Amino acid sequence: MADEKMFCFQCEQTAGCKACTGNAGVCGKPFDVALAQDELTGALVGLARTCRVAGTRSEAADELTVDGLFTCVTNVDFDIEAVNAITERVRAERDRLAAERGVRPAVDLQMGGLWSADEDVRSLKSLVLFGIRGMAAYAYHARVLGRRSERVDAFFSKALALLGDELTVPELLPLALEVGEVNLECMGMLDEANTSTYGTPTPTEVPLAVEPGPFIVVSGHDLRDLDLILQQTDGTGVSVYTHGEMLPAHAYPRLKAHPQLKGNFGTAWQNQRTEFDAIPAPVVFTTNCLMPPKASYSDRVFTTEMVAYPGLRHIDGDANEKDFTPVIERAKELGGYATRQERHGINGGTTVTTGFSHGAVLSVADKVVDAVKSGQLNHIFLVGGCDGARPGRNYYTEFVRQTPKDSAVLTLACGKYRFNDLDLGTVAGLPRLMDVGQCNDAYGAIQIAVALAKAFDCGVNDLPLSFVLSWYEQKAVCILLTLLHLGIKGIKLGPTLPAFVSPNVLKVLVDQYGIAPTTTPEADLAELLA
Repeated sequence: MADEKMFCFQCEQTAGCKACTGNAGVCGKPFDVALAQDELTGALVGLARTCRVAGTRSEAADELTVDGLFTCVTNVDFDIEAVNAITERVRAERDRLAAERGVRPAVDLQMGGLWSADEDVRSLKSLVLFGIRGMAAYAYHARVLGRRSERVDAFFSKALALLGDELTVPELLPLALEVGEVNLECMGMLDEANTSTYGTPTPTEVPLAVEPGPFIVVSGHDLRDLDLILQQTDGTGVSVYTHGEMLPAHAYPRLKAHPQLKGNFGTAWQNQRTEFDAIPAPVVFTTNCLMPPKASYSDRVFTTEMVAYPGLRHIDGDANEKDFTPVIERAKELGGYATRQERHGINGGTTVTTGFSHGAVLSVADKVVDAVKSGQLNHIFLVGGCDGARPGRNYYTEFVRQTPKDSAVLTLACGKYRFNDLDLGTVAGLPRLMDVGQCNDAYGAIQIAVALAKAFDCGVNDLPLSFVLSWYEQKAVCILLTLLHLGIKGIKLGPTLPAFVSPNVLKVLVDQYGIAPTTTPEADLAELLA
């Protein structure tokens, strides 16, 4: 590995909008971890090709595939030992399966060959790879709640095996769209898992202040980890606050039934190094986006599941038996704040509202339809996606701020922190700003759009509905592919276009789907409302 060079361009903040190639990525990932993740990816391809030759997959192979792909998502795993451990398990399962079926195990894919391939082939294979990495996160969260899909598991193996084949651009384009198709099923599976376990989310106002006394901050996306922490803090006097993508948990009836679930701490993931500085409480990262912690609070950061960072305490255990006692005891030791801490969103608001799931919105679908038909509601904007540190993301704040008063804004994922504390008022008796949930709740936004199209007997592209998206990492990639699979056109994407999309591939996206970069709020609003 010593002679290899780091090459990573899977996230939006990649160096120079080209690729991270030095000693560390902009995300803080060291070059040796980047190379180890390439080695893990190559081993996953070897496992998938072995399954193809053997004509079968194993449950262990399916689980290791999801775990391995999820490990390589940006800001998940910075620990080379943890990455290498998964790689060895992948190879062991490959060899075991090959021996059982009497076939020769396939060799690992050398990722350097992919990164140096013809730029259009590299672009499309990267689109597929990054898309299935994002989808793996959703499959993992669903599996934690006992949900699996044969189609989803089979597709992971199929896509990985094909990454090792000599494929042409015409062969790779439909594979990329198939990622979007299967991801729709995967997000639907996770939606069903979440709602059947924790109830249908309902609109809920969430305070940003922090009350006196010991508390725990829980970040990430995994509702099961939050559920366990809430169960284990019942009656302890320790409060629980969400952070980042965990905010929508407040809207689930069975989670908000715990009185110690008090509010939301801080804003989006990229502000954590400031907001967690000297925090008198432990923080638990259940999924990305973990940033390398500062010394001022690293002694109170815990990781779990696939998240890992050298020197941080990791909470092991399966989804039903995990013990968060060390976190609870640390919260009691630190004691929290002595007095109530008033905190604000980036626009000065003191509360945010979440929980406008497809179940909640469709329960008042008749009001939405009547408002559109009567002319009270003239446009709906879906402004969602990832937040990030690159300059220019205030575009989304200004875009939402400038939307007409006879329009509504649906939002989801952590990009909403740019504007979710704004008071936009109401339109036709409905809130103008509606937080649908986490990034996987793009499924819910799609269900809302499809239901409206059915009500108006038209296609989604014929609705007064516009998509203005921000991206950062691989879950945004698979969601974009889902929207393209559904034929959604005219998407605005920013703050930059993906570095891994070649000019020729971009031309296809522009010609077939009208996808375009964001420009200015004023110009984009004028175009979308024309």
